[in-house]
Amino acid sequence: MVLTVLPSAAETDLIRSQLSEAFDAVVITSTLTLSGAVDRVAAGGIDIVLLGLDLPDSSGLSTFQRMFDCAPDLPIVVMVDREGEDLALRAISQGCQGFLTRFEIGPKQLRRSIVASVERQRALRTIRRDAERYSLAINGTSDGLWDWDLESDAVFYSARWNGLMGLPERDVVAGPYHWFDRVHPDDLSGLKDMLIEHLSGNARHFEHEYRVRGTGGDYLWVLSRGLVVRNLGGETRRIAGSMTDITERKLAEKLLAFGALHDELTGLANRTLFKDRLAVALKTMKRQSGPPFGVLFLDLDRFKRVNDTFGHSVGDRLLVEISRRLETFLRPGDTLARLGGDEFGILVADAPSVSDALHVAERVQERLRLPFAVDDRTLEVSASIGIALSATGYDEPEEILHDADVAMYRAKAAGRGQTQVFDPLMHRSAVALMRLEGELRHAVDHDEFVMYYQPVVSFDRGRVVGFEALVRWNHPERGLLQPGQFFAIAEESGLANAIGWWAMEDACRQLVEWHRRFPENPTLWVSVNISDRLFMQADMVSRARAILADTGLDPATLRLEFREEVVVRHAEQAIAKLEELRRLGIRLAVDDFGSGLSHLSFLQSFRYDTLKIDPSYINALGGDAPTMIETILSMADGFGIGVIAEGVETADQADRLRRLRCPEGQGFWFARPVMPTDAEHLIVNTPEWWAMGGQAH
Repeated sequence: MVLTVLPSAAETDLIRSQLSEAFDAVVITSTLTLSGAVDRVAAGGIDIVLLGLDLPDSSGLSTFQRMFDCAPDLPIVVMVDREGEDLALRAISQGCQGFLTRFEIGPKQLRRSIVASVERQRALRTIRRDAERYSLAINGTSDGLWDWDLESDAVFYSARWNGLMGLPERDVVAGPYHWFDRVHPDDLSGLKDMLIEHLSGNARHFEHEYRVRGTGGDYLWVLSRGLVVRNLGGETRRIAGSMTDITERKLAEKLLAFGALHDELTGLANRTLFKDRLAVALKTMKRQSGPPFGVLFLDLDRFKRVNDTFGHSVGDRLLVEISRRLETFLRPGDTLARLGGDEFGILVADAPSVSDALHVAERVQERLRLPFAVDDRTLEVSASIGIALSATGYDEPEEILHDADVAMYRAKAAGRGQTQVFDPLMHRSAVALMRLEGELRHAVDHDEFVMYYQPVVSFDRGRVVGFEALVRWNHPERGLLQPGQFFAIAEESGLANAIGWWAMEDACRQLVEWHRRFPENPTLWVSVNISDRLFMQADMVSRARAILADTGLDPATLRLEFREEVVVRHAEQAIAKLEELRRLGIRLAVDDFGSGLSHLSFLQSFRYDTLKIDPSYINALGGDAPTMIETILSMADGFGIGVIAEGVETADQADRLRRLRCPEGQGFWFARPVMPTDAEHLIVNTPEWWAMGGQAH
C-alpha cells in the first residue's frame, strides 16, 4: 500500500493517476497533512510513503525527520521542487530512500523509484537484523566470524577469527588476502573452488574443511561455513559465515583411521591394509604392466613359549622390537604388516624372480638371528617364512596371501628358521594339515587318545620301579599315532593343554588300579610329561591337586617331568610353582638333563627328585660320554637327587651304565612303550625278564 502525503488535492490526484498507470494493481491511500500521515502509518499496512516536504502543518527537513521518527522501517521517498534537491540529499543522508522532482515525473520514473526504495529498505532491514545477529554471535560463540562485502571486496573478521589465527584479538576489516594467505598451499584451491560453487548458485551452502596457519606457524584444521546474500535480481552482494577450530576432531579421526588400518601394538600395517596394498599391486601389474611382486609370510617359531615363559608383556615388547628391526631394511614401496599374533607379512614391491624374494627372506632371517634385548633378558628368535610370487598368476589378494601361508607351514614343518617357496603340491599338503587339525579336535572331544607305558628299571634290583606315561592317538583311519605326528599341531591349535590334562588324569587312575591289584608294590610310580605351556598355566597347581583328589592317588607316586629350560627361563615364577607342587607331595623330574642349559646354579635353585639324562649322552657311550655321565651322577649324588638314563637301547649301554652305578634306566633295551595289560606283565615278571637280558631281546 502506497501512502501519498502531498500539499494539494490536485497533485495527489496526479500522483494517484501515475501510480495506477505504473502498477497493474496498487492500493493507494492519501492525506494532505503530516499529522494525518502519522495517524495513518500508526494504523499499519503501509509499504511506502511518498512525502512532500512543504505541508500545511510542517515544512522543510523537519517534515522528513518527524515522519522518519514515527516510521523508521518504512521506505520514504520525498517529493521536492527543482530548487529543493539539496534538501532531498540531506534527507537521504538521514535515512530517506530516494527523492523525485515534482511535476517532472512520469509513471516509469515513479515505478523505478518506488521499487528501488522498497528494495533498499528491505536490504537495510536485513543488514540491521544481521548486524544484531552477528553481534550476538560474536559475543556468544567461540567460532571466528567473517563477512565479505563482494562489491567492495572488504571482509570483516571478528576478534575470535583473528585469535584462531594467532593474531591480536580485535575486529578488523581487510581484504580476502588476510584469510587466503594463511591457508595451507595444498588446501587453497579446494577452498576457493567451494566458495565459487556457492557464489555461482551450484551449491546451496558453503561448507569446507581445510588447514590454516595459526599460532607459531603451526597449521590447524578449521571448518568454514557461509551463506551468500543476493538482491532481488539474484545478484550476489555479500557472503558471511563462521570458522570453527576442528583440529582435535581431525586428530581423533586420523587416529581412528590409523587404528582401522594399523596394528595397535607395533604401529605396522594390519591385515586389512596389507590386503589392500596387495590388491593395488595386483591391479597395477595387470592393467599397467607393473613389476611382479612377492609376498613373504612370517611366523615366529615357538613364540608361544616366550609368552608362557616370561609373560605376555615381554612377548609384546619382543614383537615391537622385531617390528622395528624388520623396518630398517625395507625399500620404498615395500610393506611390512603384522597379520596377527606372531605372524608378519612383507610385500616385496619388485620381485621379478624367486631369487629376489629369497634374498629378502634371507635378510629377514639374518636380522632375526641377532639376539634381542628385552628388559634385562636376551632372547633369540627365528621365523618360518613362506613365499608366494605374483608372477604365478593371482586375481585376488586372499589367494596369494593364502599360498604364502601354506608355504610358511611347509617351512615350519621342515624345522625352525626355514624358508619355502609355494608350489601347487603344498596346497594339497595344507589341506591335509587342516584336515588333521579338525580330526585332532574331534579326537579331544571323543576320547580317541590312549596311554602307553614304558617301564623304568632299577639296575640294582633288576625290576620295574615305575612307568613313563606316553600319549598315543588311536586315529580311526590312520591307526596309532605317536606325539611326533600330531603334537606340534596340537600346540599350534591350542589343544596341547587339554591333551596334557587328560594324560595326567588317565595315568593317575591307571596307577591307582595297579596299586589295588599289586599291593605288594606300593611304591610303584608313574611319570607324566608336562609341556612348558601346561606348566605355566595359571591354574596348573590347583588342577593337579583336583586330579589327585578325584583319583585318590598317593601324591608321592606321581612324578611330573618338565624341561630344565622352562625353569631357567621362568626363574622365580617357576621355582614358586615347583614349591607348590612339592607341598602337594608330588615328585619332580627334569627331562633331557644336560641338553644344553644345565649348570650348577640350576641344581642349586631347587631340590629336584630326579634327573633324566639326555639320550644323546647314552648314544655316545664309548667316547667322552662316560665322563659326562659320571659328572652328572656325581653332581646328582651330591645333591641327593635320583637319576634315570633315557634311551638305553643296547646291552652294552645297559652294562656300562650299571658299572657307572647309574640308579635307573629306561629305553628299548628294557621295553618299548606298551599297553596297560602288557605293563602289568612286566610288573609281575621283571626279575626273570631282567635276568634274560631284556624284554626286547
